[in-house]
Amino acid sequence: MSEASSCALCLGDGGLLLWRGAGLRLVRADEALHPAWWRLVCDDHVAEFSDLDTPARTRCVDALTLVEHALREVLRPDKVNLASFGNVVPHLHWHVIARWRDDAHWPQPSWGAPLRGVDEARLAALRARLGEVEALAVERLAARFGAQITRE
Repeated sequence: MSEASSCALCLGDGGLLLWRGAGLRLVRADEALHPAWWRLVCDDHVAEFSDLDTPARTRCVDALTLVEHALREVLRPDKVNLASFGNVVPHLHWHVIARWRDDAHWPQPSWGAPLRGVDEARLAALRARLGEVEALAVERLAARFGAQITRE
């Protein structure tokens, strides 16, 4: 069995599919304590950013920038975390995470143990605004790259 044939990001979208184009897809990660968490996933099964050719790397950085700008404009987080690990799923994907000083993990990474209680009302209000971020991000991605698939 090849690595790609058993790869979770080759077999599925990796979250709620919002947009696909230019060899990339944007998905909502649906993390309970961090609802403003998206993934930008490379469609090809490559493990490292440097595995991409120059045009693909440029498209990836452009797409990340468009998504980050959209979430900053709508949600105004204290910080945006961009991360690409691939230790668990060795398929190139970027985490785009809006962070606030009062989130459950601040200032630590969002995948660790929570440091404080969760404000459910704040999370509900944040979830209610995700559609605004996603609409703006998809609009900009489609304008830049000319292709889109939204919410299949």
